[in-house]
Amino acid sequence: MTNITSSLIKQLRLRTGAGFMECKRALIEEHGDIELSIDNLRKSGQAQAEKKIHNVTNQGLIFVEIQNKIGAMLELNCQTDFVAKDNLFSSLGKEIVLTALLKNIRNIDDIKSVFETKKKELISKVGENINIKRFIFIEGDNIVSYLHSGRIGVLISAINLNKKILKNIAMHIAASKPEYLSPNDISDSVFQREYKIQLELAKKHNKSPSILQKIVQGRMNKFVNNISLTGQLFIMDPKKTVGSILDENNSRIISFTRFEVGLSDVN
Repeated sequence: MTNITSSLIKQLRLRTGAGFMECKRALIEEHGDIELSIDNLRKSGQAQAEKKIHNVTNQGLIFVEIQNKIGAMLELNCQTDFVAKDNLFSSLGKEIVLTALLKNIRNIDDIKSVFETKKKELISKVGENINIKRFIFIEGDNIVSYLHSGRIGVLISAINLNKKILKNIAMHIAASKPEYLSPNDISDSVFQREYKIQLELAKKHNKSPSILQKIVQGRMNKFVNNISLTGQLFIMDPKKTVGSILDENNSRIISFTRFEVGLSDVN
């Protein structure tokens, strides 16, 4: 029998909002597998919500720069908001992004190596650990960035779309947190996992198989649209989807990346 520790139960409770005994039961039934236990709780209706953002408590800032059809975005972390507001901290972040662009440094390990000494010097000055957490590099003829309060950053590349609309879509991404570009980009494993959960939940309605299928289909349509950029309702014009805005302009998004301080990667 798998040893179900209190730490494991606590982790599951934080991610689902379910009670102690329900979490313990699910973990026992799923032999300690966290992901399967989340599905177990959702199927039984016990999970309030799956918290998959992996909040890591770090503070810091996002830095974005675009030059010569190349965009770079960095998340630089520290331990407190106080240090994040320090000019020395923001200066280091800006220098890292600009150096990466000017010297065409695209690998985060190479960036860490180049700035290791300066990072240690700043650590000794501010008395906090500092970490270069994430870095992204994109190229394209039409790149736009959006930065919200230094804590959320978006880089997006498109074809045949004016800068104003593209900027608005970048703002939409910052607010709506799409995980995929389009429903077609959602993996079969992600789709099937959600489908099984929705099917189990629908069965509780005691409806006929045909009605159950319609219920599940409706929920799955909502699911794929909620997590894909082109399927989301555009925050600037909620009567239209982002996809319909792109169609109206005969344009398409090539790629996008969203960073948020303290959260895991989105897209």
